[in-house]
Order: sequence, then C-alpha cells, then structure tokens
Amino acid sequence: MSEAATRKQSDAVSEAVAQARAGYAARRPLTSALHARAQAFLPGGNTRSVLYHRPFPLRIARAWDAVLDDVDGHQYVDLLGEYSAGLYGHSNPVVIEAMVSALREGVSRGAHTRYEVDLAEAVCARFASIERVRFTNSGTEANLMALSAARAFTGRDQVLVFRGGYHGGLLSFTAGRSPVNAPYDVLLAEYNDAPAARELLRGQAGTVACVLVEPMLGSGGCIPGEREFLSALRETTRQIGALLIFDEVMTSRTGSGGLQGQLGITPDLTTLGKYIGGGSSFGAFGGRADVMSLFDPARPEALPHAGTFNNNVASMAAGHAGLTKVYPPEVAERHTARGDELREELTRTFRAAGAPFQATGVGSILAVHATTAQIRSRSDLSSSDPRLLELLFLDLLEHGYYIAPRGYLALSLALTPDQLTGFVRAVEQILRSRAELWSSP
Repeated sequence: MSEAATRKQSDAVSEAVAQARAGYAARRPLTSALHARAQAFLPGGNTRSVLYHRPFPLRIARAWDAVLDDVDGHQYVDLLGEYSAGLYGHSNPVVIEAMVSALREGVSRGAHTRYEVDLAEAVCARFASIERVRFTNSGTEANLMALSAARAFTGRDQVLVFRGGYHGGLLSFTAGRSPVNAPYDVLLAEYNDAPAARELLRGQAGTVACVLVEPMLGSGGCIPGEREFLSALRETTRQIGALLIFDEVMTSRTGSGGLQGQLGITPDLTTLGKYIGGGSSFGAFGGRADVMSLFDPARPEALPHAGTFNNNVASMAAGHAGLTKVYPPEVAERHTARGDELREELTRTFRAAGAPFQATGVGSILAVHATTAQIRSRSDLSSSDPRLLELLFLDLLEHGYYIAPRGYLALSLALTPDQLTGFVRAVEQILRSRAELWSSP
C-alpha cells in the first residue's frame, strides 16, 4: 500500500472513532449529565482510572447475573466481569446469602471470627503452594506484603519484576515504571526472556530478595508466561537463595489450582485477590510455612501486619461460599475450558474476516489486540492500534456487549451459551461493517 493510501486509511480510522464517540454521547444524555456532575468533585469525574473512557464513561444503574443496565436504559451482556473480580456474576444467590447471613450477626466486630478460619482452610486446600495464608483488602496490599516478607526473610532488598507486569496500583510496570509506585529497589526485565532473566539473577545473586511475576500478564495484555521462562525463574531463584512470588490475583481462577497448578511450577509465595472475595474487597498472600511464620504474632519480633478489614465478615463468608460451593475444582476446570473455546472461536472469526485482530489469554481471561504480530511480551503490542480497539469497544456497546476499552474480557459463570454465541455473532457483524478500515483499496 502506498504512503498516501496508508495515510488515507489511517484518517478513515480516526474519523470512524470520532463518529462512534459522537453516537455514543448522543444516545446517553443522563450518563453525560452524571459525568459533568462528577467532575465537580472527582478529578476527571473518576476515582478508578481503569473505568474511564472517552467521551465519558458508562454509569451503571443495575446489574444482575451477567447483565448490566446503564442510567440511560441501555442493556449490555457483561463480558468484562469486573476485571476478573466478578467471576460469580452480579447476583449469585449462594454468595449473597452467605454475606447477608454473616452481616446479620454483626458487621465490624473487632475480633477473630470463624469465617476467616473457614476461608483460610479452603484457600490452603485449593492451592498446593500455600501452607499458610494471611488476608488483606486488595491484591495491591497482598503484593506489597509478599514483597516485604521476601525482603525480611532473605535480608536482601532488590526485587525483579517484568515489563508489562501489573501488581496493583502501587506496583505497576505496564508502561515501564510508574511515578506512583512504591519505592522498592526494582530490577526490570523482559517478560518471557528466560536467558536474560537467568543472567540478571545470577549477576545480582547476593542482592535480589525475590522475583515477582504474573504467570500470565493480566493488565499487560493477557500474555501467557512460557513454561521455559517460568521454570527458569523457579530454578534460578532456588539456586541464588531468592524467593519466587507468583501473582495469581487474576489467574488463580484458572483450573482447579490456579495457573501454577496447570504449569506444575510451585512458587515460594502466592498472592490472590479479585473473585475470591465473592465481590467484596479482598486480597491474600501465602506460601511456605517458614516464610509466613514471620507474621506469627506469638513470636518475638514478629513482622506486623495491620488492616482493619483484613478479616471483614462479608469478604470472608462470601469467599468461603464461592470457593467451596460455587466454584469447586470441577467447575473451575469446565469454566477454564469454556474460556479457551471462546478465545479460539474469536481467533477463527478474526482470520475469516481478514481483520487485524487476535485474542490472547488463558482460560476465562482473555484480551483482543489490534495486531497480527506474534505476541510474547509487552513490547510486541507496540503495533496494536488503540483506535481500532476503541472502535470495537464502542461498536460492541451499541450491539449490547460490554468489554474493557482496551479489549480485555473476564468471563463470569453467569454467562449463558446463548450470550457467548451472540457476542461472537456481534463481532462478526462489526468486522463486516468496518472491513474498509483495513482492506487494501
């Protein structure tokens, strides 16, 4: 394609996005008014950055099962699943009853209850690497505490992380180093590059406390970690006396024992969050008993671990009911297979349409990218066109389907086969209607 034709096609994409934004805004006057009101009190009308999108973000009035109603009366099938925290859907009766029953007994009790014991037993039984566990209020807190535990246990300071990694609002490396990150001494390496990671660890053998890694980059693009890469991290950290921490805040839903179970790789520590709280705020870190014993308050010089709501009864009760009754291992295996099937179907759909998209991920967590290049690391996403992703997002809203603006999906148990089939059909229709944006003249 000539330079002039390429420029003309690019201009056509930009114009299509502008028209889609205008159509979105015209059909949502109440949403627009709420956004204007929010801007008077919240920076940008926002208190959770990931939810913002142009021209202004959705405002949801009601949610049930896998369905959302916005304040203007539009209805959507929810394929975003609260960024993987909404695994059980918006109204699972088992989870709701567990929360309500616990809350009826008293909300903030300022003491231990049986609920944290129930959930701790369930977590340790589910994830083989977790011998002891402690609860937090978010995945961010869980990762911060895991890093602190590793540094205290090893007596070292450095932490190895990877470009594209996201371990919470204070440990974000999706676009390099974030200015709001906690001030750890961080080494930054390339994801899925086993030789480079091995060399870096051996070169810093006396100073690296731990490696913190997602076995699949989540916010970084749903890029699976290759077995060779993750095995190299396991082998090398063991050799140099550092700890390996798997951030499974997102991927713990994969199969019966998380992605580590599928891979057969056992980390020293694991962090959890998202869906395990049943829709309430939740996080957890756990692993080897000798490491976790640092937090035993009966021991002299135990490490402190505070948090008013660490053992709040709503999260504890919902978490136990969800993990044991709603999402037992056999259900987790089936749901993981269902996600793999959808990702493969989307891939076939993109290829059949000749569209410059692909889907990555593992199980029920996946992402759509506007590129046909091979994706092994965050840098491989440089060729993905964010305008095409935004256009797909806005077009899907008009067809009644909700995904993340960046193309991320996290499937809930509440989604029906008909809803998933309808979603794929909607993607097919959108690709046909937009074919001129990527077809050669």
